[in-house]
Amino acid sequence: MKTTDGAGKMLSQIPVNLVKIGKKWADMEILRVGIIAELDAVNLYEQLAAATENEDLKKVLLEIAKEEKTHVGEFQALLLKVDKQQLEELKKGAKEVEELTGK
Repeated sequence: MKTTDGAGKMLSQIPVNLVKIGKKWADMEILRVGIIAELDAVNLYEQLAAATENEDLKKVLLEIAKEEKTHVGEFQALLLKVDKQQLEELKKGAKEVEELTGK
């Protein structure tokens, strides 16, 4: 899995030693790293699409970005099954947005 740091440099290592944190925590960390990697890919493909004037290339890049968003959803669905606290905090966050925006 690859993610980028603040300078846009690709990283190829998971930032946590998964062996030391235990299986349950390792699975949650793997899922979060997967989400980060997919969101990074979405950003990359959308930025590349915005940078090209080639409409065929733009269409392909945006379709791939869309597929990466599906991957985010897959990882998130699994994460919410194993991390109930994350599920509750997402619900709280949605409620706060609704209260702040009135929508």
